[in-house]
Amino acid sequence: MADNYLEKKMEEYRMRTAVGRAQSKPLATLSRLLLKNRSYRGYDARFIVREDQLRSIIAVNACIPSARNQQALRFRPVLADEAAKVTPLIRLGGALPHLGLPLPGTEPNAYIIVCSTIAEDRYVDIDLGISAQSMLLRAVELGLNGICIGAFDKQKIAETFGLKWEPLLIVAVGKGIERIELEEIGVEGDRNYYREEGVHYVPKIRAEELIIK
Repeated sequence: MADNYLEKKMEEYRMRTAVGRAQSKPLATLSRLLLKNRSYRGYDARFIVREDQLRSIIAVNACIPSARNQQALRFRPVLADEAAKVTPLIRLGGALPHLGLPLPGTEPNAYIIVCSTIAEDRYVDIDLGISAQSMLLRAVELGLNGICIGAFDKQKIAETFGLKWEPLLIVAVGKGIERIELEEIGVEGDRNYYREEGVHYVPKIRAEELIIK
């Protein structure tokens, strides 16, 4: 009986300890994920994204909304062994062409190529936006970072990877090494991102100014 009593007390202690540890960790709320979900143009080359991580990111597409529920998007994961084929065909930092991003040694070593099984239209574009944001949020949840890339050589990407569907977007994934800060602006403010003293600043219109009154 005494043994049973001690066993129950130990189990209660372990449960309280587990709850305490869980409560000490910051919750992965949507607000936190959104704030961390910045567009990284420089990555830690030593960090290798695993196949299971890319597949986990792609898997969000099995449960997100789809316009007309057409589910036309398909995804080609690109791991470190193939990443060098993608990097020369993309352009990053369109507002900072003088920097030639990504800087040597900070290139992404994993990508997701997003294709559509049907001709691109406004419904496909709706799906594309939902998909890209959802995948990036999942990446952040996994402790990773990323960026959506629309500036790339579609024909060469399709040829390089033998894609039968047109690629619409590339999502880079990795461990970001940049410091990125949001900067509040008014509706008339300059929206071009810029860099000063190693910090990447992203102007964002204040929330209250986005509301139609």
